[in-house]
Amino acid sequence: MKLTRHQAIQELAKRKGLLRPTQFRLEDYLFDKQLQFVLDPAPFKEATTTRRAGKSVSCVADLVYTAISFDNVVCLYITLSRKNAKRLVWPEFKRINTLFNLQGQPNESDLSIHFPNGSVVYLLGASDRASIEDFRGLAIKKVYLDESQSFPAYIEQLIDDVLGPALMDFAGQLILIGTPGPIPSGYFYNLTKNPNWSHHTWSFFDNPKLPFLQKGLSHLDMLNRELTRRGVDRNDPSILREWFGKWVVDENSLVYKYKKEINDYGSLPDGVNWTYILGVDLGFNDADALAVLAYSDRSPTTYLVDEVVAKRQDISALCQQIDRLKGIYNISKIVVDTGGLGKKIAEEIGKRYSIPMQAAEKTRKVEYIELMNDALRTGRLLIKAKSLFAHDADKVEWDHDHSTPDKKVISKRFHSDICEAVLYAWRESYSYSYQPEPVRPVFGSKPWGDAETEKMFQHTLNRLQDAKEEEDEEEFVAIDVDNLQDLDRPTLRYQSQFNNKKMPPK
Repeated sequence: MKLTRHQAIQELAKRKGLLRPTQFRLEDYLFDKQLQFVLDPAPFKEATTTRRAGKSVSCVADLVYTAISFDNVVCLYITLSRKNAKRLVWPEFKRINTLFNLQGQPNESDLSIHFPNGSVVYLLGASDRASIEDFRGLAIKKVYLDESQSFPAYIEQLIDDVLGPALMDFAGQLILIGTPGPIPSGYFYNLTKNPNWSHHTWSFFDNPKLPFLQKGLSHLDMLNRELTRRGVDRNDPSILREWFGKWVVDENSLVYKYKKEINDYGSLPDGVNWTYILGVDLGFNDADALAVLAYSDRSPTTYLVDEVVAKRQDISALCQQIDRLKGIYNISKIVVDTGGLGKKIAEEIGKRYSIPMQAAEKTRKVEYIELMNDALRTGRLLIKAKSLFAHDADKVEWDHDHSTPDKKVISKRFHSDICEAVLYAWRESYSYSYQPEPVRPVFGSKPWGDAETEKMFQHTLNRLQDAKEEEDEEEFVAIDVDNLQDLDRPTLRYQSQFNNKKMPPK
């Protein structure tokens, strides 16, 4: 009997013990390309999809199915932050659990579902290097990394040093899924070219379960609607990425215009009296980010010289970070995000230090980003290529769906704390006021002679102008004196005082 590709993949999965009959059937819940991806038994696989392609549903369905099919196993869903996990997929986990009466016990505090057979699915965030240590020691059956294109460089350490060994006990699967990023580079992009991994791809156009289809609209109708709204064609880089899943350079989608060849630098120039500003972006579920910038009235350039990102630290720990930076740099001002609880924290910091505290300007954020981008494009803001800012600058995107011609919105897919801190500090850098000293020509040279001639000409012109103004002033007085009888008393008093002035001779 000849089997279809889907049937062959399913049969292979059964023989490898990956499937067990349950009341929740993947083939009844997923469409064909989702199902081919999920049933692929390869130990390492990746999927490059577009938005609205149903990739998150694939992750959830596969993790739930694995958990209820094997006793006492651990399955993980990992994305950049716990907040993203709760927003993107947590409702889908609970929906499947309720819809199929799987009797899992959701735990809202740690974002987990415990099933009657002893298996558990955890939703986790990996927003920094420190957080990946939380995964050590687990014996994992299956793990998904979602939004893989936005992970920082430590994704390689997470996979090689932490997740890889954790999968050995159950011969588990490691699965990465994501959409093309604005720049075709990074770990996930390189992985899509790795012949040792199994590769899958599908797009918005392959998803038959989108709500608008029930209203008689087609995928093409929705694409044309978006093209009209944005005023672009199908070859626009963001359309190719987000609707067709193509890896193309899309610098216009990036919020921050950092370029290594323009903005990278080695060290601060010597012999300059630098002024240091500390920008602070406060967070707890996200992270505290501190950025130290240096500028001088003798230079047109501002430099990012230090940065710190720390998660889940209290005020004392934050103040210790500030103390350390103060010990290195003569910080003249601290600019703090005072939104939310930030105002109370800023007041507490202000009590401990005799440094001027200033609230970060947030109401004109997009305008300030464009001004800072101009400094990046012209090389007046320099940032080292190995900095956190440089890495994040390739990830932070504009949200095309919610932006309008008069209002640009930053996408929530990747949030950078350090970029915010740098922006706050840069606003208080006055290097833009720098005026270079004029180059003086050599005495006796032709440029020197031309300059002297111009100076003498301007001096003579100024004297003639002054003389003309004096003549006009005397004529004005004479006319008024001839008509004194027609003036009122206030004017007479004024003219009297004016006539008593001693006028210079002609």
